[in-house]
Amino acid sequence: MEIAGNAALVVVDVQQGFEEEAYWGPRNNPDADRNIAGLIDVWQASGRPVVFVRHDSTEPGSPLRVGRPGNAFKEYVEERRGKGSGAELFLTKSVNSAFYGTPDLDAWLREAGVRQIVVAGIQTNMCAETTARMGGNLGYEVFFAFDATYTFDAVGPWEWALGADDLARATAVTLHGGGFASVVRSAELVAAVK
Repeated sequence: MEIAGNAALVVVDVQQGFEEEAYWGPRNNPDADRNIAGLIDVWQASGRPVVFVRHDSTEPGSPLRVGRPGNAFKEYVEERRGKGSGAELFLTKSVNSAFYGTPDLDAWLREAGVRQIVVAGIQTNMCAETTARMGGNLGYEVFFAFDATYTFDAVGPWEWALGADDLARATAVTLHGGGFASVVRSAELVAAVK
């Protein structure tokens, strides 16, 4: 795997509100936060660009709603913002894709000549997956840092229920099988950058 010197790490929605288990339910991948922090550290140390994405929910009861404590980034992310030697972007969104945020992610990446992005964050099968899919559709080479994401158990139509691990695996299969992204582990990315 070759990671370009200007490949951007897109850190999606790593916010305090996702710690509210009573709202979200059981999650998977307890190592995700450690892996996300590790990727940010390596990206910043290498001078590569990092994009910090915050979801500003418009749902009245959401822990991610603006003005609620859960809207803030998790402490380990907030501590790392502004610490790298490379370019950094902070954007907000109220939908699933970081490409529909403010400021315009696609315009920022193109202006910087970025052609590769690495997606990490929360939730695996929601905003992280949607950002990766759209990145692939827009022509970026996308790496999806699978173990630097997590999600929650969910119930769909007809009371179909899937556990977080099953949902995460479905995302990996869809992104990989659909050609949207290369699904990789964070250790592979760290090794490629170092």
